Amino acid sequence: MEALKNKVNELLESGGIAGFLGLRNFGSEPFPFLFTRDTAAEVEKITTGAVRYPLSKILIRIAAVYPDAIFGIMCRACDERAIIELFKNTKLRSDKVITIGISCTDDLVQACKCENPQPSNLVSGEAGKKEFDRSDVQKIASMTLEQRFDFWTEQLGKCIKCYGCRNICPVCFCDVCTLEDQPLVKRGEIPPELPSFHLTRAYHMAGRCVDCGLCEEACPVDIPLRTLYRRVRESVKELLDYLPGEERDKVPPIQVLGDGLFEIRD
Repeated sequence: MEALKNKVNELLESGGIAGFLGLRNFGSEPFPFLFTRDTAAEVEKITTGAVRYPLSKILIRIAAVYPDAIFGIMCRACDERAIIELFKNTKLRSDKVITIGISCTDDLVQACKCENPQPSNLVSGEAGKKEFDRSDVQKIASMTLEQRFDFWTEQLGKCIKCYGCRNICPVCFCDVCTLEDQPLVKRGEIPPELPSFHLTRAYHMAGRCVDCGLCEEACPVDIPLRTLYRRVRESVKELLDYLPGEERDKVPPIQVLGDGLFEIRD
């Protein structure tokens, strides 16, 4: 933790960044906080904790107001993958963002079963061991087509259309959300009409999902969304040789095939 605080202080004092977006303890709970030179004394209250927030989504809004400023951001490996995709989709500028990597706790690595829990610019903590486990995907794949259909019909039928999966997702960045398009997703229907709502979002996750699992974590009815998007992510790798967030210089294939906006036009 001291290494993280020292790095943030160094960047703020030198003017290397206008602000650092991280987590600060308020009482016993950590919340997103923008540390600046004016709030440098608050750096002592920086925390990493096991609570995860899509900080990059907050940074998009800050950067839109201060487009010429450079900001630092605290990021785990999944956060870094999301930021890479945001660079590629011009939602953030790579020359205006400095990533400051933190390691995940052992408990978090085991809970997430992440394929790659190591950020490239690790400043705080030690590299964690990989606990990659795709048994969730394998379990669904072992089912017959009819069993899979029944499984997903039951799971998606629990949806209350709270938009929590979209709102917390670090790579849901469309200016106009197709999930609010009246002809496609009818208003006032709960659960939303199957399968249009979730298949639409699954398509948007193709070429974008960084396997952070925040969607499933936020879902109030425990739909196994990460399993669905993991399979979509794997399909993009198999069919188009692209794994979102892994290669900085590789162009997203679906963006090349379309206009990159992922929107329905009038």
